[in-house]
Amino acid sequence: MFDSSMYAERRMKFINIMYNSKITGLGYYVPENVVTNNDLKKFMETSDEWIQERTGIKERRWIDPKTEDTTAIMGVKAARIAIERAGLTKDDIDFIVFATLSPDMYFPGGGVQVQDLLEMPTIGALDVRNQCSGFIYSMSVADQFIKTGMYKNILVIGAENHSGGLERSTRGRGVTVIFGDGAGAAVLSRSEEKGKGILSSHLHSEGKHAKELVLEGPSTQRWVPEILEKNDPDDVSYYPYMNGQFVFKHAITRFSEAIMEGLQANNLQKEDIDMLIPHQANLRIAQFIQKKFQLSDDEVYNNIQKYGNTTAASVIIALTEAWEQGKIKDNDLVVLAAFGSGFTWGSVVVRW
Repeated sequence: MFDSSMYAERRMKFINIMYNSKITGLGYYVPENVVTNNDLKKFMETSDEWIQERTGIKERRWIDPKTEDTTAIMGVKAARIAIERAGLTKDDIDFIVFATLSPDMYFPGGGVQVQDLLEMPTIGALDVRNQCSGFIYSMSVADQFIKTGMYKNILVIGAENHSGGLERSTRGRGVTVIFGDGAGAAVLSRSEEKGKGILSSHLHSEGKHAKELVLEGPSTQRWVPEILEKNDPDDVSYYPYMNGQFVFKHAITRFSEAIMEGLQANNLQKEDIDMLIPHQANLRIAQFIQKKFQLSDDEVYNNIQKYGNTTAASVIIALTEAWEQGKIKDNDLVVLAAFGSGFTWGSVVVRW
């Protein structure tokens, strides 16, 4: 017979011994190659005014093919900074969570490349493919591993090489002008300090809208030989597609819901937010959310103007920059939020 009282007692004991996870190190890396809006006019019909009006973007970083940079290598460069700032060495890291939609190889994923490039022990490595929400999901996964006591120090990376897969033409400008390359990393460490670190994370998905923001191929349903055989000049399945207005409408709704869910779960109000770090999808989305939550310019951090949308890397790059600039202080309430392809969305609430 099931004894509910015994189950409840054991559950309470488990909860009481759970740890907190705290961000102990941050780092980011972006390629040196700056691509301005005017630079894009070399291969598409566009203008600086058109791009800024619709997205807020002035420039982005794209990998120079003559350099060594790849998704994994950029992740490693960001990781080295984060590990050093955490006061740790590579040998102190117990696990890797790597978020990207643009891995160097179809498989294996970027996590194992990081383990190799950093010459780490044979620790576990997990890849997360949740596009713009990838870093939020990765932080939540790492948080659970630490809370349960399985790991002590986890390296979480978000990295993207978009420029290698964008259509550089007028046909593809609706997507191509938005995206940039870069990487960010955070070290999450075990802490027994109550009320500090990650307070909660909240994750959602709605797959019926998968094709509103998608890159369909090549896939195992339609592999390279078939694409080459057809040689269809109008085939854009291997370039990203986005139904911009549809995505925008859902983004502003889901962003708000994820932020409110995080606040309510911790008995907090919007006035308690000291810093909101939204996914850098579009400056207009961030401005809408800022106005809705009545946050000042000092309470929201945006850098899409100079980096574009770096999907899984955007939140961690912005978080790192905000921290480096002294905009995040001890005991601040920091809310991370993202929405993207899938659709997937979520939030992480942090007491710094």
